[in-house]
Amino acid sequence: MIRIQSIIVLSGLAVIALLTGCNQALPVDTSYSVHRDHTPILKYKDHNPILQIQVVHSGHEPAQLSEITLSFGGNATSDDVAGIQAWYMGSSDRWGLTEEAIAVGSAHSFAKIQTITGEQMLDLDTSYFMITCDLTEDADLQHGLEVQCQGIKVNQYNLSSSPPDQSHFIQRFGVSVRKHLDDHVDTYRIPGLVTTKAGSLLAIYDVRREKSRDLQGDIDIGVSRSTDRGNTWEPMRIALDRGTWGGLPEKFNGISDACILVDDKAGTIYVAGLWMYGVLDADGRWIEGLTEDSTAWAHQWKGRASQPGFDVKETSQFLLTHSDDDGLTWSEPVNLTALCKKEEWWLWAPAPGHGITLDDGTLVFPSQGRDKNGEPFSNITYSQDQGKTWKTSNPAYSNTTENMAVQLSDGSIMLNMRYNPNRGNLGEDNGRVICITDDLGKTWKEHPTSRHALIEPTCMASIHKHPYQVYGMTSEMLFFSNPNSKQGRTHMTLKASLDDGNTWPEKYWFLLDENKGRGYSCITSIDEQTIGILYEGSQADMTFEQIPVIELLQRGDTSHSN
Repeated sequence: MIRIQSIIVLSGLAVIALLTGCNQALPVDTSYSVHRDHTPILKYKDHNPILQIQVVHSGHEPAQLSEITLSFGGNATSDDVAGIQAWYMGSSDRWGLTEEAIAVGSAHSFAKIQTITGEQMLDLDTSYFMITCDLTEDADLQHGLEVQCQGIKVNQYNLSSSPPDQSHFIQRFGVSVRKHLDDHVDTYRIPGLVTTKAGSLLAIYDVRREKSRDLQGDIDIGVSRSTDRGNTWEPMRIALDRGTWGGLPEKFNGISDACILVDDKAGTIYVAGLWMYGVLDADGRWIEGLTEDSTAWAHQWKGRASQPGFDVKETSQFLLTHSDDDGLTWSEPVNLTALCKKEEWWLWAPAPGHGITLDDGTLVFPSQGRDKNGEPFSNITYSQDQGKTWKTSNPAYSNTTENMAVQLSDGSIMLNMRYNPNRGNLGEDNGRVICITDDLGKTWKEHPTSRHALIEPTCMASIHKHPYQVYGMTSEMLFFSNPNSKQGRTHMTLKASLDDGNTWPEKYWFLLDENKGRGYSCITSIDEQTIGILYEGSQADMTFEQIPVIELLQRGDTSHSN
C-alpha cells in the first residue's frame, strides 16, 4: 500500500505544506535532473506520472528536500486538474508509483506556478521523486499538460536543474476506460471501437477474468458505451459469454479476439468473437472429463489446438451477435463456422478491431485462420444482404494473421496485415503486409507499400478511413495506429495518409504513448473534425483518446519528429 503522510493545507494558497526547516549545510555536489516520458494523463486513474526528479548527493552531511517548484504549460485549466502530488520513490527510477512510494506533499488546486513543500531525507546517493496528477471527471479530452521543474530546495538552498529541463511536450488527456482489477477482472485486452449511427461510441474488449493469457480461459467479450464522445463511459455490458455451455466450467468456454462492425445503412451493430470449447491435446484430440480443477491449456494458434472440421470438439468456433438498440442489449449468438469455414482449414476466426460498410452496403469483417497445413493466413468475411448470410474470401497472404480493412477511393479494399516474419526482423524489410482486392477477396494483389512502409514488432494494428472537411475542402484520409517499433510494443503512434495509403509522411505522425503496453489499438471517427482511438497503453489496459484532425494536419505544416 502507498503510505500517505499527514498534511497541512495552507489557507488561500495552492500549496500543501508539511514540516519545513533544515539548517544543515548543503553538500557542494548536490544536484538534480528531471525526466519526462511521453504518456497520457487519464481520467479515472489516480496519480498519473508527469515528471521524474533525480537528486544526487554525496558526503556524510544529512540532506533534506523541503520544496519542489513546478511550472505548467499546455491548455489545461483548473477545471481539468483535481490535484498535483509529489512522491519519494527511493532508489526506483520507474515511471509511475511503486507500492513503496511515500507521499511528500500535494496541491489540491491548480495554478501555473506551483510549490509543493514537504520534508524528505535524502538517505541515498541517488534518490528519485515522482510528480503525479489527478484529473477531474469534467476534464476536457482535447486539453493537455506540460510540466517543468523550476527548482528544488535542499537544506534551505535553492537548486536549479543540471542540465536544464528541456522536456518541452504536452501530455494529452485521455480516459482509463478499463484497467487492471476493474470489476474484479484481472486483465482487459484486444480493443475494438466504433461510432454508431446514433453517434454513440462502443468499445469492445476481452474480459479476461482470471489470467492475462490468451485462450483457453474464462474470457468474455465486454462492451463499454459512451454517449458523450468518450468523456464518460457506462458500466460494462457483456456481449458474448458461453457460461458453462456443454457442462464445462467457464474457463473451458472462453471467447476472445472480437471484432465490431456497424452497418452504416441499417444501423445494426455486430460483434464477432472466437469461442473455444474445451481443450484439444498435442495430437489434436478432444480431452474428456475436464473439470474446474483441470489445468489443461491450449491456444488456437499453437500446435494442433484447433483442427479441420466444423464440430465444437474439432475446431474453434466463429460466433456472431448483434444489437438493434445502439449497443444496450445483444442477441443470442449465431455460429457461422459450418456456414463459412472450409472444412480442411484448421481455424477460421475474426480478426480483432472493427469491420466496415462498403459504399454499396456490403458488410466486411476482417478475418484470419490456418489453412489445410496449419499455416496462418488473413482474409475477409462479408455479407451482401445486411447480415442474413455471410461468406469468407480466399486468403490474401500466407503467414499473416490479425488485419483490418479500408475501402479506397477507387472502391477496392485494402487489407493491412500482421506479418509473422517481422518477429525479430530489424532490417529495412520489416513492414506490414498490404494487399488489395476489387472482387471481395476472390483475387488479391500485393500493394507497392507492402513489407516496407509501416514497421511493426509483429502486433495487431488498426487502419481506418476518415472523411473530413478542413481548409474548405472535403476529402478522405487514412489513419493507422500501432507500436511504431521493430522490436518492442512501445511508441504507440497514430499516422495519417492523404493519398490512399501510398505514403505515410512522418510529419503526420502523432506519438500517443512511448512506454511499453500490449500494443493493440482501434480507431474510429467521432465526427468530421475528431477521431477517437482505444489502445492497450502503458497507463491502462484500455486507454481512450480524442485527436482533433486539424491538430494533426497543422503539425504537418512544421517539422515534427517522434
